[in-house]
Order: sequence, then structure tokens, then C-alpha cells
Amino acid sequence: MRGNWEIMEAAMGGWWTVLMLIIVADVILRGMGMWRAARKGQQGWFVAMLVINSVGILPVVYMLFFEKKGKK
Repeated sequence: MRGNWEIMEAAMGGWWTVLMLIIVADVILRGMGMWRAARKGQQGWFVAMLVINSVGILPVVYMLFFEKKGKK
């Protein structure tokens, strides 16, 4: 009899790898966005990135368009 892990792996096939890559990318992007928002005192963006799960989209939007430019 096959174990639960083997059944799940067979059912998901290659999607398991894609899912793990998306999760890793989301954690990295969220961390970068939250770090930058915290350092620049933008509490609203920090909380939004903490609460809203956007698969990395919200942190990228913040870093590209809404991050206050200035001294680092």
C-alpha cells in the first residue's frame, strides 16, 4: 500500500515543484518589501504586505512604484 506522501506526489506531478518555487519567491519578495517599508517608516505598506497574500505581487508593486525614493 502506498503512503500518503507518495499518493500526493503522484497526484500533483510536476506541480509540486512549481508550487514550491512560487512559495519561495513569495517569501523572498515579501521579506524584501516588508524590510524596505519598515526602514522607510511606511507602516501601512508593511501591514498590507503582512496581511494580504498576493503571491509576491504586492511587494513588487510597492518596490517599483510606491517606495519613497531618497537616502538609504
